Amino acid sequence: MKRLTLFFLALLAIKAYSQSIKVYPTNWWVDMKHNKIQLIIHQEDSTQVFPAKLTVRSSSPDFKIVKVHQPENPRYLFIDAEISATAKPQKVKLSLGGTTASAANTINYELKPRRSGKGTSYAQGVTSVDFMYLIMPDRFANGDPANDKIAGMKDHAFSRDSIYYRHGGDLQGVINHLDYLQELGVTAIWLNPVLENNMPRTSYHGYAFTDHYTIDPRFGGDTAYKRLINEMHKRGLKMVQDAVYNHVGTEHWFVKDQPTKDWLHQWPTYTNTTYKDQVLFDPYASKSDHKKMSDGWFVPSMPDLNQQNPYVANFLIQHALWTVEEFGIDGWRIDTYAYNDLEFMNRCNKALLDEYPKLTIFGETWVHGVPNQSYFVNNNYKIAYKSNQPGVTDFQALWGLQDAMTKDFGWTDGVNRLYTTLAQDFVYKDPMQNVIFMDNHDLSRFYSVVGEDLDKYKMSIGWLLTSRGVPQWYYGAEIGMKGLANPDGWVRLDFPGGWPGDKVNKFVKAGRTPREDSIFNYTKTLANYRKNASAIKTGKLMQFVPEDGVYTYFRYDNNQTVMVVMNTAKEEKTVDTKRFEERFSGFSKGKEITTGAIQELRTKWKLPAKGIWILELMK
Repeated sequence: MKRLTLFFLALLAIKAYSQSIKVYPTNWWVDMKHNKIQLIIHQEDSTQVFPAKLTVRSSSPDFKIVKVHQPENPRYLFIDAEISATAKPQKVKLSLGGTTASAANTINYELKPRRSGKGTSYAQGVTSVDFMYLIMPDRFANGDPANDKIAGMKDHAFSRDSIYYRHGGDLQGVINHLDYLQELGVTAIWLNPVLENNMPRTSYHGYAFTDHYTIDPRFGGDTAYKRLINEMHKRGLKMVQDAVYNHVGTEHWFVKDQPTKDWLHQWPTYTNTTYKDQVLFDPYASKSDHKKMSDGWFVPSMPDLNQQNPYVANFLIQHALWTVEEFGIDGWRIDTYAYNDLEFMNRCNKALLDEYPKLTIFGETWVHGVPNQSYFVNNNYKIAYKSNQPGVTDFQALWGLQDAMTKDFGWTDGVNRLYTTLAQDFVYKDPMQNVIFMDNHDLSRFYSVVGEDLDKYKMSIGWLLTSRGVPQWYYGAEIGMKGLANPDGWVRLDFPGGWPGDKVNKFVKAGRTPREDSIFNYTKTLANYRKNASAIKTGKLMQFVPEDGVYTYFRYDNNQTVMVVMNTAKEEKTVDTKRFEERFSGFSKGKEITTGAIQELRTKWKLPAKGIWILELMK
């Protein structure tokens, strides 16, 4: 009798909690290589718990329950399941407690058919053939003012007069300006994070997730995200999603109700990361320094995930796979790459590339020095840790470009630093997969870095769109948007014309000043030219040692040769082109891409101060 009573009490508990549980991943697919998944079952009602030694049964032989884990937090279950290789799309009933299935104690779990076009219409990868445009959704364009404020969300600070408050930009705003982006020559878009950030303040930037499986409703939610990606794919555009594995926001549901005691990196008192990437490869580093770098929190509002906890690791990897399949994205940009557990990152990268071989993965490596940066990517070193990450955000090339534009020519200074940085490409397995850029959401706008010097700015654009790697552009750079990253909000201002009632609209020629239109047209000309320039997209690079501030390099293949000459000096320079004879074979002249001017080869050129010529060589 006692056992029977306990059974009915357990059954009543199941009926009570069945209405408030959530399952992650929310669904899966048939025909996936990754067919062994781990479900997280979370009881959101804090007054309810799962009975001890709870059994779980599946209604389908295609969905085999392998093991049920019950962590110390009784509001969670972890269920290991295996999906049959021959499984068909279906809804599986998971019965909690081993009783007969009913609405009160059953979870419906869907196995969906996979989307078509893997590697061709999604998961295509973003490569050196592309021109990638980075958008902070909250600051680009407001296409749907109805979602500016959502009832029940914690951040009610909404004002375009503040650099820290939400401004109302959304995914519909991006959709509304796809024509503009294609006119500019864009072929791929990278969005700063779009996942739910239900944080009480400064939630606009998106880097403190509170729910991995929900697109922020203030951006338009899942519906708007799918609509955007579908429209992009129809146009031949690609989507890159911003991944954050290292941390989440303090309001995340699994932070507020942690499944295990070691779900986060815990310290006796708050401990920040040191941001010192060197200790990860320093042969003389102390263990304590290594631990602080890897396990310290990025900032107090972003708890650090313990990726050595297998449940955490599985959750993050499955979410990455789920996202590619659910939304059809083409690539991952990985935030704060060096702060993650690096063995976990190798495992995550492998899972993604095994399932989606053409997918692009590139990680943020805000470090100093080519050895530092190359440690986190496929490299040619014979060392204990070998990263399998295909590409990185090439901060070293950026530092070289900054020196070229802001420092006088010297043995290691000025444009010599840019030359030297690229001369060290021998350390990378494939430097063409590195992402090159002038600025982003964390850095001072490059137009401000060069003191709003139009000649230097155009020279920098010319380098970006002709050098090796994947060129990344930050929204508004094409109209010379300004701002210094101190504080960072000044580099995240609204794109003029993106909001109803804006006094000017920079999305159209009539709204741009002559200088802004000059920058736009210069960028547009080069970005669209490179679409059909095989030498720039996939060709080889040959560079010549800079002389007196003049840097010359060639991009070439069997079909085309493009010559780039940059004069970073403050005065006109005479360039004797006989020095470049080894690349002139079969050519007699060159056509400057942006002006159409013809330059004869094998002669002396007068190159204007702060000038750049980009020449397609001709017979």
